[in-house]
This record gives sequence, C-alpha cells and structure tokens, in this order.
Amino acid sequence: MTVTHTSAFSLKATKLPDGFDSDTMQEVRDDLADNGVAAPKGDEQDELAAIVSDAREQGIDLSIVVLSGNPGHDSELRDLATEVAGFQHGTVAVFSDDWIGTTSDSITRVHLEWAEDKAKFTGGDTEEAAQILVHRLEQEPAMGWTAITMALLAGLVLIVGGLYWIKSRRGPEALSGAGTGDTPAEPVRAAAPR
Repeated sequence: MTVTHTSAFSLKATKLPDGFDSDTMQEVRDDLADNGVAAPKGDEQDELAAIVSDAREQGIDLSIVVLSGNPGHDSELRDLATEVAGFQHGTVAVFSDDWIGTTSDSITRVHLEWAEDKAKFTGGDTEEAAQILVHRLEQEPAMGWTAITMALLAGLVLIVGGLYWIKSRRGPEALSGAGTGDTPAEPVRAAAPR
C-alpha cells in the first residue's frame, strides 16, 4: 500500500461526547447564559458559579461545562470546548469525572495544559478541579519552552564566542605549527614491488 502525505496527515473530524447534538448544544448555550456554568440537570451549580465569578474578577473570562462520567477519549472534551467557544468567548473548560478539555482565545495552549495537569483525576469533584484549574491559570508556568530555548541559544553563543576568542589568542603561528618545535612529518614512501 502506498501512503501519500495527504492520507497520512489528513485532518480528522471532531468527535463530541456521545449525546451531544444541536439540541444539546442549545441547552448548553442557555445554561451558560445565566451564571457561566452548564451542568447536568439536578447538579448544584452555586459553587462552580462562584468559581467562575472569581475567575472573571481576576481577568479570566471563564465558562464551565460539566459532563457526568467520562467520554470514550479525553480529546472529546477539548473538541466540545472548541464547539462551545464558537458561541461563548473567553476560556471554556469542560469537565468530566477524570478529565478536562479546554480552549481559550486569550490563554496559550501550553498554559492551559499546564493548568489542566494538576486539575485532572480529582475523583469527580468538579469544584475542586475547577478551583485548581483557575488557580493555575492565574499563575505563570515556572519555566516555559521559550525561556529554555533562549537559555540554550545564549549558552551556545557563549561557547562559540569563547572558542573563537581562544583561537584568536593563539595566533596564526598556532595554526601553522611554527614555533612549537614540531617538525613536518616525512612523507611515507611506498615500497617498490619485488
């Protein structure tokens, strides 16, 4: 079988968690409108609404969607967050029992995933997971890849510059071997055939 670059790298359609269709998305939209939280019927939203309100006071325009159970794959939560972001601007976080999917128009993907890491696997305690997520979104990651890359590049420039400086201090005689007492090697002569 021949694999072309288009078949190997084709985009896959988003997969929303089971049960999500246009009617369900309208319910999510309506539920988010009052307090920034959409949760299954019967779930208490007051604590999550307080977390959303606090996050918004800190400058994070947060919306929370809660699912019961876990979908087939954790990427479905990010796909759902992306769908919700089509009508709900800011940062959207979708929580299942063990996973989180996020998207944002103001926070980088790296920062979102850094915040998600500590908030996962809270045993279905969405309030605890949401609080951890918001707390980490308010912080800056300790060391970003940009800083690491800049430090490595600066180190490389210093090493190259140091080697150039050492080479220039040795002078041209170091390169030719003059003044070091070295004598040129005798050429090797091939033995005559017998």
